[in-house]
Amino acid sequence: MVSVPDDLRCKQIVELVNDWLEGALPFDEHTDFALHLACCEGCTEYLRQLRELGRVAARLREQDLPRKTCDGLLEAFRDWKKGAN
Repeated sequence: MVSVPDDLRCKQIVELVNDWLEGALPFDEHTDFALHLACCEGCTEYLRQLRELGRVAARLREQDLPRKTCDGLLEAFRDWKKGAN
């Protein structure tokens, strides 16, 4: 791969990846993001892993998870929501 452009660093890619996946990045940022991915094996692999995680998670059903896991996730989301307010 070629050298990574300085416009976007890997840390910024991690911060922007959800907006990119949702198609919510402005055109300029989307272009910079795509150029970075074309040059950075690490970020390309990170994106591949996120997509795979999304595919696996989409197939999960509540009954597939142990009750303790469901309870833990619900508690974590409640705590996160409290902190966001």
